[in-house]
Amino acid sequence: MNRFLLWFHQTGSPPNFDRFAERWTPWGFGIGFLTLAIGIYGGLFVVPADYQQGENFRIFYIHVPSAWMSLFIFVAMAVQAVIALVWRIKACEILAMACAPVGATFTAITLLTGAIWGKPTWGTYWTWDPRLTSELVLFFLYVGVMGLYAAIEDRRAAARAACFLAVIGVVNVPIVHFAVNWWNTLHQGTTISLLGNSKMDWSMRWPLIFTVIGTKAWFVGSLLQRARALNLELESGSDWARAQAEASR
Repeated sequence: MNRFLLWFHQTGSPPNFDRFAERWTPWGFGIGFLTLAIGIYGGLFVVPADYQQGENFRIFYIHVPSAWMSLFIFVAMAVQAVIALVWRIKACEILAMACAPVGATFTAITLLTGAIWGKPTWGTYWTWDPRLTSELVLFFLYVGVMGLYAAIEDRRAAARAACFLAVIGVVNVPIVHFAVNWWNTLHQGTTISLLGNSKMDWSMRWPLIFTVIGTKAWFVGSLLQRARALNLELESGSDWARAQAEASR
């Protein structure tokens, strides 16, 4: 068997997954906190003010990474959902369900910061712009996955139903991403490339790189922490989970 597949199957067993999550969760949070602190400090206090938007543009360093994460996490959730539905791997069900609250949080931050940024830029907190509307639909899809998982008593059946919704809902991701190209929108088009040619000067771009890395690392920490909690809840009747609970007291 391919070494990666062997590792994947071994790590997917509940006790091995618990040890894996316990080991890497602090690393995710640690790297996330450090890089986010550097990026946000740079965005707020180091980079110059924008020549058009002045100081208002600084919310960009929270809004843009959160928006990218809202899409990235939904795709990650859908991938885990497909694996869970096709191969019935329990760890992937858990990871898919653990993605939803984190993704919903990033999507809520995107909508909130977008509204705050929109007021001085467009003169209104909200408009039914295709990009904004499809992002709001994304938030409701996250909430729908969480709600469906909570509504069914049988945990495995609940996870499978929620995974189906995640797979269906992923069609909204390209709509959010390409809305500014497909329709006439108030939202600005694509202007940022992290490492290649970009309309944003490097002096204003480097904090964004740190915040993007930070949100990814924080997501890993949050995902593993939530997945570990779900795993222990589902395995609460097993000997290893009881031993883990006793050890943590």
